[in-house]
Amino acid sequence: MTQLFASSRAPMTAGCLFLAMLVATPVTASGIEEQRELFNQVFATVERGDWGPVDKLSATDRLLLQQYVLWPDLRATWLRVNLKKTPAADVDSFLHEYGALRPARELRYRHALNLARNGNLAGYLRIYEQYYQGLGFAKLDCLALQAELAVGRTRRVNRRAIDLWLVGTSQVSECDSVFKYLADKKLLGPIEYLNRYDLTIEKRNFTLARWLAKEIDRKHIDEASQWQRALAHPEDFLKRKRRQGDSEVLREQLVYAAQQLTYRDPELALRLWNKVTKKYKFAETQKLRTARHIALWTARDELPGAYDLLARLPVAAQSDEVLRWRARISLLHSHWANLLTDLSMMSDAERESEESRYWRAIALQHSGQIVAAQDDFEKLSVARSYYGFLAADELDKHYALDHVSLVADEIAITALVARHAIIRARELFLVGQEGRGRSEWDAVTRAFADEQKIQAAILADRWGWHSRAISTVASLDEIDDLSLRYPLPYQATFEHSSSLANIAPTWAYGVARSESLFMRDVRSSAGAVGLMQVMPATGRKVAKAISLPYSGLATLTNPVSNIRLGTSYLGQMAKRYSGNQVLATAAYNAGPHRVDRWLPENGSLDARVWIENIPFTETRKYVKRVLAAQAIFHWRMTGEMRRLSDELRVVQSEPGAQQVAVR
Repeated sequence: MTQLFASSRAPMTAGCLFLAMLVATPVTASGIEEQRELFNQVFATVERGDWGPVDKLSATDRLLLQQYVLWPDLRATWLRVNLKKTPAADVDSFLHEYGALRPARELRYRHALNLARNGNLAGYLRIYEQYYQGLGFAKLDCLALQAELAVGRTRRVNRRAIDLWLVGTSQVSECDSVFKYLADKKLLGPIEYLNRYDLTIEKRNFTLARWLAKEIDRKHIDEASQWQRALAHPEDFLKRKRRQGDSEVLREQLVYAAQQLTYRDPELALRLWNKVTKKYKFAETQKLRTARHIALWTARDELPGAYDLLARLPVAAQSDEVLRWRARISLLHSHWANLLTDLSMMSDAERESEESRYWRAIALQHSGQIVAAQDDFEKLSVARSYYGFLAADELDKHYALDHVSLVADEIAITALVARHAIIRARELFLVGQEGRGRSEWDAVTRAFADEQKIQAAILADRWGWHSRAISTVASLDEIDDLSLRYPLPYQATFEHSSSLANIAPTWAYGVARSESLFMRDVRSSAGAVGLMQVMPATGRKVAKAISLPYSGLATLTNPVSNIRLGTSYLGQMAKRYSGNQVLATAAYNAGPHRVDRWLPENGSLDARVWIENIPFTETRKYVKRVLAAQAIFHWRMTGEMRRLSDELRVVQSEPGAQQVAVR
């Protein structure tokens, strides 16, 4: 989908002249530091809508601030807060001068919405047609249709409004009046309702489907209700005796109910699915899809018979995902011959993955094929990765930790430093608006050639902007500069906080890099915040336990306090699992309540095998990433190699009964 603030579509002569002036008159290092200080001095108050601190500056300071590269951001911030009471002409003047810059583009969007909200639909339509038409944003499109209706452009509205109507989800509220127009004009009939109904069923939006069905007929009302029952009560739906005969819709509802029940109870789902397949004429694709779904969830839950279910799937239902779970079960039960068969059946790409190559070597080793196993370990041990390190451990070899610094081109770097977009990005980073700075940095470097990206990464690293340095080279085949890719920011803080938590700072670094790339302000979709991605509720609880003052977001985005909270929580998890770092790392990502459920029912398990059988793909990858990163950070901090296998404790059935593994 097109990004709303990705570009400006109209030429901005005055804005371009402004940019050219900035590039032509560079500011000295001391000058820009003074400008930055002035910006920081007034920004918090301006952000609250008060321009007073700027007006109170001396004439010299105000002029210096006006020449600052972030002056447009300051003005845009004030205008954004005061948009409702600022004359439209003043906003238009700002947009005309700075329209090529991101803060102006963001303001334009808000200004357009404000015009529409205040009934100035003609003013909104002018902005929409110049900047937003064709971008596919329903909110903006429906406001534009409102504006067109206001000026009588009904012929254009009819077709475009129907397109917005025909979606499988609830539309934005801005479309309500447009849809009312369609209804009033009798342009929404049973066919339109039926077409949208079908889309909502595809999207599994059954509440909306039932609402639409009221405009179709009783049959569709009942059908939508049945979909809702299949979702809410899948077991009862599958058990239910029906008087009506077989139908295509009913079969698809039964498939859906079986899938929903599988998430809760795969064994029950299988029993009921086997019964309904004898009563209804399901299509072969429905049978294959459902059988695979049930088999995979049986495997994820480590239930009896999972391997047989997967193995009995017809060829048409086999996939790399099925074979991966077959291999994990074979591994779990040390069935080495089966494991070799499972791996051999995978696609070429899957067979060549580091994961498959490592476990093939292990299986060969246990099958007595020592020479072949050693050869596979040897080839894999050159990789600087989780599996590469494990392979090196098998051979008692040194890890692939050779550091080769990227070569700096000072002329190219000097040219980058002078680029207006790079200056803006860096200043946003330095004044604490890191998210905006990252967006501007990524936008400009995305178009760079590979060599330019390398120099940009070196520059970001020199500035201590580690997330941009790491991400900029991530897409390039440049992996040997370990100081750039595995930096040591806040080292004193990490070491002190880790010591207080009784954990290794290298582990904390591995977690922080994996969680955030050392971005202090980043927030996850789940709500975790900061360098070590601490959830607010966790942060509050841990802060109370360690007597750390807690002020919500301000505490979580402060690197020092975030590191303190994150390391303390890691320490708590380590204590919970008797020092088993694998379990503690998994718990940091997925929560201890889940890890407790994933422990063996009895006895013990090789940590490597336990990791492979973590049901959550995200957590499985996360644990491997943190362990590999810790090994690299240990080398970075001490100059010594610490074997990854030394951290792999045997996993016991009880959280507090973990043991140290013997290699």
